[in-house]
Amino acid sequence: MVRDSLLAVALTLAAVTGGAQAPSRAPDIYFAPTRHNIADAMLSLASVGPHDVVFDLGSGDGRIVILAAQKYGAIGVGVEIDPLLVQRSRQVAREGAVAHRVTFTEGDLFAADISPATVVTLYLNHSTNLRLEPKLKRELRPGTRIVSHQFPIGRWVPERTVMVDGVPLFLWTVPAR
Repeated sequence: MVRDSLLAVALTLAAVTGGAQAPSRAPDIYFAPTRHNIADAMLSLASVGPHDVVFDLGSGDGRIVILAAQKYGAIGVGVEIDPLLVQRSRQVAREGAVAHRVTFTEGDLFAADISPATVVTLYLNHSTNLRLEPKLKRELRPGTRIVSHQFPIGRWVPERTVMVDGVPLFLWTVPAR
């Protein structure tokens, strides 16, 4: 029941905040795919499970969100500014038989409502993570886990850092207010 409510909220939210309009600005960074083993390690580090709603900000080709649904049973929402990558993500989700559990929103990650997330994944860059920091603090609920591939978030001290093939992955949990 809770899982169905989370799915409904995530899918409705993505439909409202995304749409098919062209992005209002150029991307902050350009797509570089996350290797499968790194994506899997990110989800494992965040202890993703079937009760989670995983938001990937700057979701690219959707591989993290799709893997979260396929392997971990989570609900997934990808937020991506590039309409061609959103189309590709939706196609891969259909082919991977998880289109009913994931959604991809064409939009600006700084404008998207991320409050339904229980896990947020990032593969952005140092300056984008720094600009995203106030939004994460403002919108995420206590207990939400954040995993960043390669780049820290401002001066936040991660609760865990793991190395996978020489790449650092950082984990934080939003504290109680």
